[in-house]
Amino acid sequence: MPPELPPRAEVVVIGGGVVGTSAAFHLAEAGVDVLLLERDELASGSTSRAAGGVRAQFSDPVNIALGQRSLAAFERFAQRPGGEIDLKQCGYLFLLDSEEDVADFQHGVALQNELGVPSRLLDVAEACAMSPFVNSDGLLAAAFSPSDGHCTPEAVVAGYAAGARAHGAVIRRHCPVTGVDVVDGAITGVRTARGVVRTETVICAAGAWSAAIGELVGVTLPVRPLRRQVLVSEPVPDLPADLPFTIDFGTTFYFHDEGDGLLMGMSDPDEEYGFRLERSDAWLDRFGQVVARRAPRLADVGIAHGWAGLYEMTPDHNAVVGESTAVSRFLYATGFSGHGFLQGPAIGEVLRDLVLGHTPAVDVSALDVARFADQRPRPERNCV
Repeated sequence: MPPELPPRAEVVVIGGGVVGTSAAFHLAEAGVDVLLLERDELASGSTSRAAGGVRAQFSDPVNIALGQRSLAAFERFAQRPGGEIDLKQCGYLFLLDSEEDVADFQHGVALQNELGVPSRLLDVAEACAMSPFVNSDGLLAAAFSPSDGHCTPEAVVAGYAAGARAHGAVIRRHCPVTGVDVVDGAITGVRTARGVVRTETVICAAGAWSAAIGELVGVTLPVRPLRRQVLVSEPVPDLPADLPFTIDFGTTFYFHDEGDGLLMGMSDPDEEYGFRLERSDAWLDRFGQVVARRAPRLADVGIAHGWAGLYEMTPDHNAVVGESTAVSRFLYATGFSGHGFLQGPAIGEVLRDLVLGHTPAVDVSALDVARFADQRPRPERNCV
């Protein structure tokens, strides 16, 4: 028999990916009675299908700050909450082939430097020396930050879940939420397939499925799922030990080391919104053409395996984080549009502080969902 649900919790977190487990850990550590509900296995949604990149190279100062705090948390993850996450700070290298992108990244690097990020612009020769698979044809410049890198998403979730449990949080897997009770504009409980839990505070951290959770309380969360596919290559000869996470910004083609091979991916402009998780070969011809042009030495490398996952997209490709003004104590952190994993540690801190009525270290008020109703989109330029 599955374990019983507690009859009551101070806070119910919906979603067992990196954002939900980070929120549960930070709240439990602060002494809050937390219940986390996951409809499947922990990290089984978008988190386990992420490419694992961690960075602070963004165009939005809020995202820069969230990236910085998360990088610091990843660096000390072994001590708090504990666990090995295979962090490799090999840097992020953005390859730029248009004057507009170079100008945008010049502005971005200046802003990042003001906020303490050690990013810098490189010439094409420097970029190709760092990432020797790259063909320089058409490139104008590059941007690089040595503190960025990648780690293992499932390990991060496992560490936060273990830390949350150690501080008294209750985690229930295979327990889908079927309803949220609201009386006179205030939450009174959460209904699940295994019973009702009384609570007055709910955090929606359901990723690509967040819009449906918002509907349960009458809050519109403009999040739509978009499939992205990832490939892992067979072993690559002469794979550099310090290869940066390399992104051809104009095409979104990226790669980083994965064991003795490469993890690679690229967006598909023909992909339509939806919850499709099966792999498709329709994008491979375009992908192959880009690889042959930008990294021709990789064009003949075999593919070992791959998978598909979901980005949780918002209209301006920036997250929605905050607390509803229409329904008392309904908080949300979703719509990260591809950078949710890397911001998970800092977002967990933010959610803890919002629940407790404290001022978060990073001011996320500009990410409130109300910006869409007020026609104040906040586009993040540095998305892939």
